[in-house]
Amino acid sequence: MSSVVETVTGVVTPILNELNFELVDVEFVKEGKNWFLRVFIDKPKGIDIEECALVSEKLSEIMDTLDPDPIPQAYFLEVSSPGAERPLKKEEDYQQAVGDYIHVSLYSQVEGEKQYDGFLDEVTKETLTMTIRIKTREKQITFERKNIAKARLAIQF
Repeated sequence: MSSVVETVTGVVTPILNELNFELVDVEFVKEGKNWFLRVFIDKPKGIDIEECALVSEKLSEIMDTLDPDPIPQAYFLEVSSPGAERPLKKEEDYQQAVGDYIHVSLYSQVEGEKQYDGFLDEVTKETLTMTIRIKTREKQITFERKNIAKARLAIQF
């Protein structure tokens, strides 16, 4: 499956560069009986449905001409915005999220928990530091980057 993601990333990147859009993520997943190729795109002021449709058309045209076909089974192509809870994948994503409210899922527990919500204070190559709220008090906590399974922007309630 990673070869599909790599191939699609290679095909869609020039399309996005031409349009000044950013590639956020590509995933190829099976849900039930169906396969889905999802391409998440964005730009500084957000992406709209017409822009998603444009990228979908251009990507679909190119994918249909590739030989050998990198995806021999039937699949649904979805091109969309990453939404308000955008995943943090690249180093640039983390740097841009400093000061923002985020959600972090960990591989192993830190202080008895595997999930944290809080404000991202600092990012280094090895660590990520957040300010979290425990009832009425705030606490700063640092995680090793290699222990982070997933991170995304979050909506604070």
